[in-house]
Amino acid sequence: MPVDLVIFDCDGVLVDSELMGARIGATVLTSLGWELSADQVMERFLGRSEEYFQAEVERALGRPLPSGWDDEFEHLYDAAYATELEVVEGIIPLLDELTEQGIATCVASNGSHDKMRRTLGVTGLYERFQGRIFSARDVHRGKPAPDLYLHAARTMGVEPSRCVVVEDSPPGVASARAAGMRCIGYAASTPAERLAGPGVTVCPTMAQVRDELLAQPSQ
Repeated sequence: MPVDLVIFDCDGVLVDSELMGARIGATVLTSLGWELSADQVMERFLGRSEEYFQAEVERALGRPLPSGWDDEFEHLYDAAYATELEVVEGIIPLLDELTEQGIATCVASNGSHDKMRRTLGVTGLYERFQGRIFSARDVHRGKPAPDLYLHAARTMGVEPSRCVVVEDSPPGVASARAAGMRCIGYAASTPAERLAGPGVTVCPTMAQVRDELLAQPSQ
């Protein structure tokens, strides 16, 4: 089937934020009393929603977190975004080529709109996707449920069978598959075996993602 819409995950696919976020997440969790390494944070929370993160923290600590508990840590993320955050290598040329080919694009992330406004804004991508940015908070269930990708496709006016998702996390891949969409697993920082499965093409570089996308017919 031709591809009419490419739906990109945000963290780790458009912006190089996964390892940074895991490092800061480990610092946050240690401050709260749950000691995990950055690698363990990646293993447990890659691609998960903020609500899932909070629920797991509360379960591990055995107590609820107060409203606004994360406000005191926001400066850690803001400082890292301002000084370290970059676009994923190769993503700008890919977006340019998709536009030239007349293939629509959008973003669908388990992150909040506020977070994407910050990360995409710092890297100059926010205006490029403005009006086509979807968050798990827009739907009843985030990834790995199919709701978010189906919502994005429906809003963009494209049938799921004509969508391709670019994902770097197991929950995101599961979400795309459950939505009946083809999926490219971007395995730059995620072990390829965690992304592999029926209907998934695993690509370790963005250049290979580009080749896979533009090899597919569009009309």
